[in-house]
Amino acid sequence: MRARFHLPGITSHFRFNLVFAEVLKQYPQYFRDGVEIASVYGTFPPCIWNGGRTQEGLCDKRFIKAAINAFNERGIPLRFTFTNPALEKKHLSDKLCNTVMALANNGFNEVIVVSPILEDYIRKTYPNYKITSSTCKRLDSGEALAAELEKDYHIVVVDYDLNNKFDILEKLPNKDKCEFLVNSNCRPACPDRAQHYYNVGLQQIGYSNHMRKYPDRPYDPIVFGDGKNQNCPFFTRNIFDIRELSTNIRPDDIWSKYIPLGFEQFKIEGRTAGLFNLIETYIYYMARPEFADKARYTLIDFCAANEVITINEGV
Repeated sequence: MRARFHLPGITSHFRFNLVFAEVLKQYPQYFRDGVEIASVYGTFPPCIWNGGRTQEGLCDKRFIKAAINAFNERGIPLRFTFTNPALEKKHLSDKLCNTVMALANNGFNEVIVVSPILEDYIRKTYPNYKITSSTCKRLDSGEALAAELEKDYHIVVVDYDLNNKFDILEKLPNKDKCEFLVNSNCRPACPDRAQHYYNVGLQQIGYSNHMRKYPDRPYDPIVFGDGKNQNCPFFTRNIFDIRELSTNIRPDDIWSKYIPLGFEQFKIEGRTAGLFNLIETYIYYMARPEFADKARYTLIDFCAANEVITINEGV
């Protein structure tokens, strides 16, 4: 039995994910059966190929190398969210993205794709990478998903509108290749989801181009015209609201329904989430309920010891 979790934030939650990996290693008794870290996903900003969530910031080559080594030496692959659907052929030569791909090109790390032109480029230029088909493709029918699972992908991320439709899930081929986004905050059956992903891609392109030219000047997506339709009200849902959505997957169901059917890949959303949101989400999904308080305390204590958070206990 394996429950393979893909965790958010290569850079945005870099230190926290390393701390969590250490807690999981030292205190496995606090966690549910078979829990393991399948990957940490995200990007090194300001990568123009990034999609799903606009990722801000700047990373130099030294940090990129250090981050790759820090996760890989712990047996954790990095999985790059190169899922920008707005890419054009001219973006394939982006220096930073190709530097990242070259530095992590050890046969262990992975990449998530949605753009056919980028997928083709990566397959030809960096054939050592395991490739994941993104949920951004919006394959929201059983037939489309089954066809995607038959293709040459390491993993296919299921459209989360299909998450709890077991009449469809039971019939899928290659169930071990399916990955479920367990805690999406998006509106179920949202008619604007594909367009929102495209708009995020445009915003990432705008941000990346801006930082290349003006790294010391603040970027405002509204001022620069890259912020169209980004004020989605559902981004503000809290972790408790998300659990009420029809697309949400409960942790008990992972072990009682999904794993017995042959599914083992689960993705936690949260690249732009706050630290305490992540702590609560990780504990909710991966800790044994009877050890949740101890696991939470231990994780917070490790975070404080490693200066991920600062806690003043008083005298």
